[in-house]
Amino acid sequence: MKFNTVIRLLLFSALLSISSYSAFCQSNAKVNGDLIIFHAGSLSVPLKEVADEFKKANPGVNIMMEAAGSVASARKITDLGKPCDIMASADYAVIDNMLIPKFADWNIKFAGNELCVVYNEKSRYSEKINAKNWMNILRQPDVIYGRSDPNADPCGYRTLMMLQLAEKYYKRPGLQKQFTGKDQAYMRPKETDLLALLETGSVDYIFLYRSVAVQHNLKYLILPDQINLKNPAFAAEYATAKVDINGKAPGEKVTMTGEPMIYSFTILRDAPNKAAALAFAEFLLNKEKGQKIMLKNGQPSVVPMKVGNYDKVPASLKPFVKK
Repeated sequence: MKFNTVIRLLLFSALLSISSYSAFCQSNAKVNGDLIIFHAGSLSVPLKEVADEFKKANPGVNIMMEAAGSVASARKITDLGKPCDIMASADYAVIDNMLIPKFADWNIKFAGNELCVVYNEKSRYSEKINAKNWMNILRQPDVIYGRSDPNADPCGYRTLMMLQLAEKYYKRPGLQKQFTGKDQAYMRPKETDLLALLETGSVDYIFLYRSVAVQHNLKYLILPDQINLKNPAFAAEYATAKVDINGKAPGEKVTMTGEPMIYSFTILRDAPNKAAALAFAEFLLNKEKGQKIMLKNGQPSVVPMKVGNYDKVPASLKPFVKK
């Protein structure tokens, strides 16, 4: 009887070990399937690198990335009903204003940036431009500059905010109006569309994020912190700049208020592949993984930051946010 008892105990122990191992494998199974990411154009380079590294650990995931202006990306969800797992915006306010609460429950901030004047060796007067005279150079009749559409892209309305702030900082009333009345044919849907114009010599200068200039090895002029929308110390000053853009409904307007540049993302409530989306989000927010790639591409981490609707943030992402 003792021998039979020992045998039964050994068999029970073996079955328990197999069951535990099976549960472990299931909980650590690799995610797979299609993962759809809508993202700001300025995130194209770093998110591609993040996606490539993520796929090394998760080869079963087919990542489909679609770049557009952040506002335009949100409208693909709200107006066109396109399926999407992750929406990553160049301005966290786009997700707050357009996707929450109907399409998403939370919004995690993950990177910063700043606005610059970007050019190359072919740009007229590039040897003379500096932080004191850039307004004069870009308004020269023989100089052409490009900017993105404020109704489609945060870089577009941030450019207008920067010009409003520059009016006061440089004591140049009417500066924004002078700029918006010039070179209107060279406005594009998103900021990365401007790169081709600069490369071909169609424009001499563009207003662009510093991260994109870094990623493409372009020359750029650093603007004073008082106007570049980078430094949280000037948040109160930034907030004096306001721009109206098209809202969700025809004829509706939404007022965007200046503040330090903060990129964010959310996982849509009806995301087709939430498991893969969560795994990608964890990878993106990890200091030694996604955040390291973002920093290399000119976008410093802001993780962790306070998040609204903390209780609705998935448990696996809560270590990356503050309540």
